[in-house]
Amino acid sequence: MSKFNRVRISGAPGPVKSLFRPTGRTHEGAPGFARDTKSELFLLAVSNMVGEQTFYERADDRDGRFRDLVREVAVDDVDWLTRMVGWLRDSAGMRSASVVAAAEGVAARLAADASGGNRALIRAALRRADEPGELLAYWRSRYGRTLPQPVKRGVADGARALYTERSLIKYDTGTVRFADVLELTHPRAADGRQGDLFRHAIDRRHGRGDDVPASLTMLRARAALLALPPRERRDLLTRPDAADILAAAGMTWESLAGWLGGPLTAAFWERIVPSMGYFALLRNLRNFDKAGVSDELAAGIAARLADPANVARSRVLPMRFLAAHRATGSLRWAWPLEQALNASLANVPALPGRTLILVDRSGSMFGRLSARSDLTSADAAAVFGTALALRAEHADLVQFGTHHEPIPFRRGDSVLTIVQRFANLGGTETAAAVRAHYRGHDRVVIVTDEQVWGTVRGREPTRSVPDRVPVYTWNLVGYRHGHGPSGTPTRHTFAGLSDAAFAMIPLIESARTTTWPF
Repeated sequence: MSKFNRVRISGAPGPVKSLFRPTGRTHEGAPGFARDTKSELFLLAVSNMVGEQTFYERADDRDGRFRDLVREVAVDDVDWLTRMVGWLRDSAGMRSASVVAAAEGVAARLAADASGGNRALIRAALRRADEPGELLAYWRSRYGRTLPQPVKRGVADGARALYTERSLIKYDTGTVRFADVLELTHPRAADGRQGDLFRHAIDRRHGRGDDVPASLTMLRARAALLALPPRERRDLLTRPDAADILAAAGMTWESLAGWLGGPLTAAFWERIVPSMGYFALLRNLRNFDKAGVSDELAAGIAARLADPANVARSRVLPMRFLAAHRATGSLRWAWPLEQALNASLANVPALPGRTLILVDRSGSMFGRLSARSDLTSADAAAVFGTALALRAEHADLVQFGTHHEPIPFRRGDSVLTIVQRFANLGGTETAAAVRAHYRGHDRVVIVTDEQVWGTVRGREPTRSVPDRVPVYTWNLVGYRHGHGPSGTPTRHTFAGLSDAAFAMIPLIESARTTTWPF
């Protein structure tokens, strides 16, 4: 073991802070470390799929805890909450949690007669054209039909920025439609064309939208396509300019499928693929194979998927590429998906020195990330742990549960291949895994839900690591009590399903930051 030739780490306190002594219990009965309000809210927010339960926490209890934390922070520090909501929506990709946080935060501030910042808090949660309606629907479900001025103005700001012809085609659904948002909040149109769009959205909501204004060229093109007799529609696909016609009409693959009313053939995909977005391509890889698309088209799709700039713009989370890889089972897509996954992990740093990475594979980690996904917290842990190991100068990658074992890998191995080597290891003996594998490493990273077993062996996991050596806990679920202290120069906790927090490790180690990632 080296005594002198070691990586020098200065260290700065991390933003997520806990008490230094346990005051509660984890869900498995081990001593639990409570965190301050902002820290608990942050860890919960980046993992909270609203309305869905986790392994240890009922959906109602989890949502109630989230609302209570938001309301407390909103009154104390609305600027911090607004920054977190914007980051939560943009970088963490948590749509529902950001909408709930904005609405509950403003409700709490209004109840406390706190003015200033409320309109901006609402606006921070609205990044996609269906979200103004989502926020109003949530507000109605919680606080009735009366809309306070800050809610009206924040939603109106969002509608003005987000409502376009294309968004009207794609997102004008649900209980609260575009027209409802417009009639309730009265946004001022940015120009004459958007004014025509607003009026048309209201007209068609009330059954009088047959005449599309001349300025709305995409909607007029779409109306012309919808007017074609069914027998003529499939013939359109044989035209050389079909892709351009469909794009000009804002046809998505879903709307085109319904319009044609038939099988999704290779010709169908040939015409619609050029106008498909990144996530739509990723979702349909198996359908492309099933239809027998040409190698030329597949090569074009693969190039778009693997392009780092496309990956960055899409903000698709790394686990989505793992899901696509599992769904296709096709060698045609394996390499572009690997490239895309690597691009999505661009913020994962190349850590110097020796790093011990422990990945929790206990039973509670195998709860699904959401009801609409087969991916689990265990999948996320394996992806991030593997990526960190592959980038590090030297890393030991270990999976742990009731027992623990190293995961073999070599530099240059595929993330998707290494992930298949992980297993379900039962319980959560974190401390035993740390003791067994820590050998003078420069840092320790634990990717986990922190719910360690309440046994004699299940003591505070970081005690086996000298105080001068940093330990980074990557929390993937956001339960109230953590497995150890955080907020000192060498004990840190991060959270979420994106790679952004990993980028803070070298900053903290050089004592350049003590701030949140927003």
